[in-house]
Amino acid sequence: MATKTTTTSSNPKSADATLLKRPRITEKAANMGQYSTYLFDVAVGATKSEIAKAFFAAYKQKPLKVNTVSQKPKSYFRRGVLGFGKRTKKAYIILPKGTTINIM
Repeated sequence: MATKTTTTSSNPKSADATLLKRPRITEKAANMGQYSTYLFDVAVGATKSEIAKAFFAAYKQKPLKVNTVSQKPKSYFRRGVLGFGKRTKKAYIILPKGTTINIM
């Protein structure tokens, strides 16, 4: 009979740190800052609750809401062969009104 083995991370903060990859710095993201909304690139398999916990661990601010957007990979042809880019996921993190964080 096969047994299922599970591995747990000894440092839970390291797992949270890998969910939030980087803040997405664009003109649209900069304009959303005035509404206490911040945009991050996150891991493709991350859930909203995991993103909220990772954000709290990194910035010590509890988000009101987390919205996610999965982006399909772009297709392209290279030397006559169809190829695809990488899948990505964005997270819009909404904080209480008037709250700001230092991204840099």
